[in-house]
Amino acid sequence: MNDVWNHLYCAAKAVQNDRQISEYVTAGGVSAAIQSASGKIYTGVCVDTSCTLGICAERNAIFNMLTNGEQEIKKVLAIMPDGRCGAPCGACRELMVQLMPKTYRDIEILVDHETGRVMKLGELTPEWWI
Repeated sequence: MNDVWNHLYCAAKAVQNDRQISEYVTAGGVSAAIQSASGKIYTGVCVDTSCTLGICAERNAIFNMLTNGEQEIKKVLAIMPDGRCGAPCGACRELMVQLMPKTYRDIEILVDHETGRVMKLGELTPEWWI
């Protein structure tokens, strides 16, 4: 496992804090970290609501990156409640494709922290409507 992935994992783990916000909202069960083109790391957590207003951790991290003036993603990881990494959902993949339609295939995603297994977004989404 290279140092960048370990930094991303530690950054995501640092913000993961599963908690009840109100009787309608929970947050932090899943956390994510994104490395942008500049090398900066952005994090986010999932926010689950009783309706469709929630957001995935990966998209939250991407919005954090966009808020801070960057738009190119190099690496992504998400930590599930059990501590393992997993692939982004379809909505998160769709956002990454639309942000980087010409280069999304090169975004690296850590799908298994224990084995260090990395896939490119192009492998997870080989035929996209764009």
